[in-house]
Amino acid sequence: MQKNLKQQVLDTFQLVLRPVVKILFRYGIGYREFAEVAKTVFVDVASSEFGLRGRPTNISRVAVMTGLTRKEIRRIRDKIELGENSVTVKSTPLSDVLHHWHAAEEFVDNEGRPLVLPFGGESKSFTRLVKEFGGDIPAGAMRTEMKRVGVVEEDADGNLKVVKRVFKSDSNHETLMTLLVHGAYALLSNVAHNTDPSNSDRTWAHRIAYTKMLGEGDAKQLRRVSKDRIASFAESIDDIFIAYEALADEEQDDSSRDVVAVGVFYFEERDPHADYEW
Repeated sequence: MQKNLKQQVLDTFQLVLRPVVKILFRYGIGYREFAEVAKTVFVDVASSEFGLRGRPTNISRVAVMTGLTRKEIRRIRDKIELGENSVTVKSTPLSDVLHHWHAAEEFVDNEGRPLVLPFGGESKSFTRLVKEFGGDIPAGAMRTEMKRVGVVEEDADGNLKVVKRVFKSDSNHETLMTLLVHGAYALLSNVAHNTDPSNSDRTWAHRIAYTKMLGEGDAKQLRRVSKDRIASFAESIDDIFIAYEALADEEQDDSSRDVVAVGVFYFEERDPHADYEW
């Protein structure tokens, strides 16, 4: 029974890894490099989350759990201690400016909508917005880039108006990193939490709607409808986050803050070799 259960889980991960491997190939990453990353995660999780009485798991138990040699575990632990396995995904200055244009009290109207801003000025201006939230990026450069990606429009008097709440980066690498960390990682963390028996009385929201009866040619229309509705939902959640941010204590240390994300997604199977059934 246990063997069959393990095989079912492995079969499912074989399916889940198909899109992962496609991405790795696209960036020239082969099995050896991926295997090193996988071993590092196995050792890190076994060491930090499966100890007894609140202590880190010893090397012998990690070896039992992972099947790796103690010598290999020591090597990987040394690498982890040096911080060589850290992952950092930062928001861009453009994203920060756009977010605060919708969130900061100085730059929204009484109904919470982003103001039309003159380029220059000491208060309620685009220059001031960029100075506060754009790091060391010059306001002129920020204006040029925001116009290029289509999130703002400039009128004849030089006033700037937000026309899109989000923008899509033209860098595949940056987009990939953001989607994996904020999308795939968040979703799989949800799955890990909800399938842990110790969390049975405090599960996280997770809803998926699906159909196997879509008519030929209907997917195009469904993609459009789902894109619009997902965008609307995401913006409503972002408004809630903005409200919490406004109430947050700026003096509070970042280590005491909770990271929260809400995600909704659309999916179509495009891999003819993905062997599974809804």
